[in-house]
Amino acid sequence: MDLILISTTIPKMVTDFWVQRRTISQIGCAMQMLLYVAMTGSECLLLTLMSYDRYVAVCNPLRYSVIMNPRVCLQMTALSWVVGFLNSLAHTVHIMQFSFCDSKDIQHFFCEISAILKLSCDDTSIYEMILFVTGTVFLLIPFGLILASYSLIFLRVFHMKSPEGQSKALATCSSHLTVVSLYLGSGVFLLMIPPKLYSAQQSQAVSLFYNALTPMLNPIIYSLRNKEVLGALRNVLRMDVSSQIVARRV
Repeated sequence: MDLILISTTIPKMVTDFWVQRRTISQIGCAMQMLLYVAMTGSECLLLTLMSYDRYVAVCNPLRYSVIMNPRVCLQMTALSWVVGFLNSLAHTVHIMQFSFCDSKDIQHFFCEISAILKLSCDDTSIYEMILFVTGTVFLLIPFGLILASYSLIFLRVFHMKSPEGQSKALATCSSHLTVVSLYLGSGVFLLMIPPKLYSAQQSQAVSLFYNALTPMLNPIIYSLRNKEVLGALRNVLRMDVSSQIVARRV
């Protein structure tokens, strides 16, 4: 999901910056919107299901392999992809049916829904309300469920008598909680704060963080929980420091 999300917007943005040919076809815009909305919606659902996985791992460790068996994991993953894609397809088809005015200058670095709606000559107020409800379903409800899962997790960790068990439980949740904070935090900002309260440049800055920085950091955040990856990173850093010391001595 992170790879598709970052590949949907960033390559086109970089190309436009270097080539100075800032145009996109209507089909290309629709495809970009389809993939973008599908990946963001799917990842919100997947992060929510992953919080349930962390809840089972900490609160029911003896039953974890039974509850979260490979079949259940596959079903949860497929559900995230399918629901995210169907939601995106419905939005993309509906938006492409609007009539657009003569000005087709998109005030964004990709075909973002709110930026496209500003170009429409039709009354989009009803659809904007539907869009807000959909955003609530895909952002605020998952955010609430994740908070509920981690509230139960922290209550369980607080009652653990073993400091080793507490640190292990928190380490199990740390990477997912970090990704949730980065990913859903910026999404909730864009959804809950009215567009009139921030400029187009601020919206683009948050979107860039949401579309580039977070997907780039996610693999690193998850990989650092792996002891072999963490050990390899330490070795690289030590070698780099050693080479700098030798170079200075020379």
